[in-house]
Amino acid sequence: QIMALFARTGSLLRQGRLGRQVHASLSQNRLFGNDTQTGHKDVTTTIKSKHNENVIWSDALLTKEEREQFLSSKNKGATLYITGLSGSGKSTVGAALERKLLEMGIHAYRLDGDNIRFGLNSGLGFSAEDREENLRRIGEVAALFADSGVIAITSFISPYRASREKAREIHKKSDLPFIEVFADVPLEVAESRDPKGLYKKARAGELKNFTGIDDPYEAPENPEIVLPTHELSVEQSCDKMINELRKMGIIRV
Repeated sequence: QIMALFARTGSLLRQGRLGRQVHASLSQNRLFGNDTQTGHKDVTTTIKSKHNENVIWSDALLTKEEREQFLSSKNKGATLYITGLSGSGKSTVGAALERKLLEMGIHAYRLDGDNIRFGLNSGLGFSAEDREENLRRIGEVAALFADSGVIAITSFISPYRASREKAREIHKKSDLPFIEVFADVPLEVAESRDPKGLYKKARAGELKNFTGIDDPYEAPENPEIVLPTHELSVEQSCDKMINELRKMGIIRV
């Protein structure tokens, strides 16, 4: 048995696996101790939810910086919050940016306004109250993506300044970068594009509470990035956002 143990140890050393196994074992002991309860105590905080004191925040066992190192990230987690009228090019530039960033080896994911309403927010309508809840949820989800080390790209009309500021506050509380991007086009340009035929329906009275027609759009006052998509190509819009992300230190390539 002793000889067999020596033989096994020698084999692991030759394969370079023994060190890894010892390191993994030490790491596991450091994080979890000798039983799972030690790990549980490490992550449990005293931070209680405002809506239910029995809901307690659970901390991660690593910092955002450590997560980036483990992922060998070329970027920091952040949210690019693209807002603008229907037809302003939000989804188009958001999808193009997502692909371009991934091609660069940068962790990115796009959260599109319509796509979110297929599942997570399928039960919400387009009243002012439902829009607020829609954006509250997406602000929270985007922050989770950003906290995981991903660049979240959100493409939502997001017509009200107050709701956009709430999304910014969600990120600020967790020290996560929030970049407001204004897809800035005149109403007549957006309406002339009308990719979904929604302006036509709104003008005919078939679609109520439509932003820009019978519901207001409050343009951002101090967005980090402005994209006049009627003057810039999709490629130029992406390049502008990427250049700004570099200046901010969000991406490192």
